[in-house]
Amino acid sequence: MNLHQTYEHLPIDISVDKLANVKEIIFCDNKEKKCIEFKFSQGSITLHTNYYIGVDWLNKNDTAIYVAPKLNEERKETDYFQMLFSCMKHSDISAHSKDLYEIKFDEQYIEINQKQDLITPLLMIRYLQVLKSVVRKGLKKSYYRVEQNLSSKIKGKVLVSKTLKQNILKNRPNKTICNFEVYGVDSIENKILKSALKFVEFYLAKYRQFSDCFLPLLSFCKPAFYEVDDSSFDLNLIKKIKINAFFKEYKEALDLAEMIIKRFGYNIREMDKKVVRVPPFWIDMPKLFELYVLGLLKEQYGSKIQFQAKGNYGEPDFLLITESEKMVIDTKYKRIYQNNDEYQNRFNSDDIRQICGYARDRKILKRLGYTDEDMQDIVVDCLIIYPDQNSSEILPKNLKVHSIDQFTKFYKIPVKLPTL
Repeated sequence: MNLHQTYEHLPIDISVDKLANVKEIIFCDNKEKKCIEFKFSQGSITLHTNYYIGVDWLNKNDTAIYVAPKLNEERKETDYFQMLFSCMKHSDISAHSKDLYEIKFDEQYIEINQKQDLITPLLMIRYLQVLKSVVRKGLKKSYYRVEQNLSSKIKGKVLVSKTLKQNILKNRPNKTICNFEVYGVDSIENKILKSALKFVEFYLAKYRQFSDCFLPLLSFCKPAFYEVDDSSFDLNLIKKIKINAFFKEYKEALDLAEMIIKRFGYNIREMDKKVVRVPPFWIDMPKLFELYVLGLLKEQYGSKIQFQAKGNYGEPDFLLITESEKMVIDTKYKRIYQNNDEYQNRFNSDDIRQICGYARDRKILKRLGYTDEDMQDIVVDCLIIYPDQNSSEILPKNLKVHSIDQFTKFYKIPVKLPTL
């Protein structure tokens, strides 16, 4: 297998004869979102990556591509894990991470170095966040069948053959093997959840760089499964489980647990290998940047930040609503807004039109607190937040520090991303 390594939003150096069998790769069946695409220029064809990181087959079972987080500056690589942990520590933000990644479990796995495995930490921290909600509400109890060798009593159905073989023939006439229903937490659902939790715990013990983020969640969840025996269960039974509406968190928790168990091929010792086999996967970096910024804004403004408020025209990323400020805010994971000589005062006209549309949307204006009379004369502040490693701050306190001179009340601010 040939594995090509590159960075997001860069052309791929691959020979033309390989291109004949290579297809474009789209994200989550959305033709608008292309992880890998063709570009034609002066009679030549090249492959380009977009703002997605991950690993996938370019040519089935022969040529694969690994796309790492972009190099924003020479020798500085975006620390994807730190961005992930920063936003996922907020439980309400992690709930918006469902569309952050795509994993193709049905395709052949690809061998990569363990350090290139970007998907496993994401799955595990999301799993622990969901499991925390499950544990906080209380594990679901249900009726399930057990088999026990009872002494001097009979319960449920007597297993005659097993009783004869294990008890009567061994001169234990007071013992009877019975199969009966009990009510408790040792159900198939909780067995699967506990099994996945053991994978997470083993992973933490081996890769301690993730411990600071994972351990508090693990310590919270683990005691709840003390009475659950995960020594044997059939993962295929997960398809037959019916989730009660009161325990709606179980559905996502079981989906994530299944992903984690499948990721390691049901074998916890797969974590010991330096070269690992992973299913093809992609992570949406603009979405991750959006969630990262949401975490920063929530830390600075708390409940005064509204996320993805629905309007007539669309959904801006954020609304800032305070007594002194009302602002429409959108994140743009693009270099064009960076303040250097090449990009000074440049902007993307489509971005400007999009955000201006939000700022004139009556439904959005009402969310900001304006009346119908106010809307006739008001010009709402608009802000673009973009990544820039040259910024001196993670998030400037003054959101109006840089204006886009070509437009009224339109601003931009840089956010410094963590780097390796």
